[in-house]
Amino acid sequence: MVTLYQNKVIDQLRDVLKKKQHMVSVTIKMEQIDPLDFFAAGETLFHGQRFYWSDYFQEQTFVGLGHAHVIKSEEKTKKRFREVEREWKQIVEGAFIEGQGPLMFGGFAFDPLKRSDEHWSEYPAAQFVVPTFLLTKQRDDTWLTVNVVHESLDRLEEMIDSLFHIRDEGEWHHAYVVKKEEVARDQWIRAVHYATDLIQNKAIEKVVLARELFLSFSHQVDRSHVLRALREQQPMSYIFAFENGSTCFIGASPEQLVRKNGRVCETACLAGSIRRGRTIKEDEELGRWLLQDDKNRREHAFVVDMIERAMNEVCTEVVVPSEPTLLKMRHIQHLYTPVQAKTREGISIFSLVERLHPTPALGGFPKEKAVQTIREIEPLDRGWYAAPIGWVDANGNGEFAVAIRSALLGDNEAHLFAGCGIVAHSDPHSEYEETNVKFKPMLLALEGGRE
Repeated sequence: MVTLYQNKVIDQLRDVLKKKQHMVSVTIKMEQIDPLDFFAAGETLFHGQRFYWSDYFQEQTFVGLGHAHVIKSEEKTKKRFREVEREWKQIVEGAFIEGQGPLMFGGFAFDPLKRSDEHWSEYPAAQFVVPTFLLTKQRDDTWLTVNVVHESLDRLEEMIDSLFHIRDEGEWHHAYVVKKEEVARDQWIRAVHYATDLIQNKAIEKVVLARELFLSFSHQVDRSHVLRALREQQPMSYIFAFENGSTCFIGASPEQLVRKNGRVCETACLAGSIRRGRTIKEDEELGRWLLQDDKNRREHAFVVDMIERAMNEVCTEVVVPSEPTLLKMRHIQHLYTPVQAKTREGISIFSLVERLHPTPALGGFPKEKAVQTIREIEPLDRGWYAAPIGWVDANGNGEFAVAIRSALLGDNEAHLFAGCGIVAHSDPHSEYEETNVKFKPMLLALEGGRE
């Protein structure tokens, strides 16, 4: 592992710990290091307390090790967004900051009113962590931030020493799939039929239904290797991992929920999809069909209309292109419309997340009726799947993705999730095949790169 500036970190901490603030945050610039190597370096000392995030263009990457502070909410209403925001402001206001300052990373449950599956028990309605060690990589620059809350310098020296003198753990044994199970497949098909009946009877306009795939492995799944596979196989995606206790929520999402930098914010409408072609000609034909297909265009319009209305509530200068374009991923292509705006004074990124989640691409339309329908007929607990996941810094800037193309990993098992939008003339078989396409990114990463 690359040698870090160990003595410089300790010297700065020794000086600033005398400040006696609730939190001390120190940042130093350091030499280049692969963020995934840093994530792997924390395996022994910080297993269950790591996170990884890289943005859509892999220009900005964060790796967090350890928990300096945890913000958690079990509030099952929209108050959870405000609770997290309020506590984060209190932490920042009471901190001594030298350098870039602290950052917190985490996410929200899709619908905390529907929580039943044991495998999501470690993921509350909302949870964010301020890491003890934060690696930040922005293009060619790398920083290390150490966040301290009532921690002794001796203990910090021990932890830093472990990171700076990491050793090769030895040979890694590939974990191969020994069992694959489609969870509640027939129940999901019936739910699609039921949803189309509701829509045809004008009870609702659109609802998104997700299903689950369960995998069991021969050995413990190495999370660093899964992240590396996702980074290599899924360019133009948000790559994320959030460990909590014995499990890790991990994925490669193509969908931005919102990004805020000062008053400038942006979001994206992503709805309507079809597989990639086997040849260039077939791929172009499929793309043209998607751009012209009435069902997919209506599904996309639901998302654009809702997001534009939500942004107009709290923003000015909202810019929405009149026509979607194609966003092409490795296995699938989507209809895509970017949206840009400026927030009004006092509008936080949490206010934006609260208004945008869930978009019609993940919930349906109208929003409240769609979420209620999902709660009643969808045969799974989404947990954090299809919900906001991302980061916020000390200045209130941040970015959230929608946690799709994702899985919840245990030691030797994984729960994968994929969904699709149901409208009046949806065909259950076609929707089922669409979810199979959406499972592919995680399956490919977990199954060792075999298509």
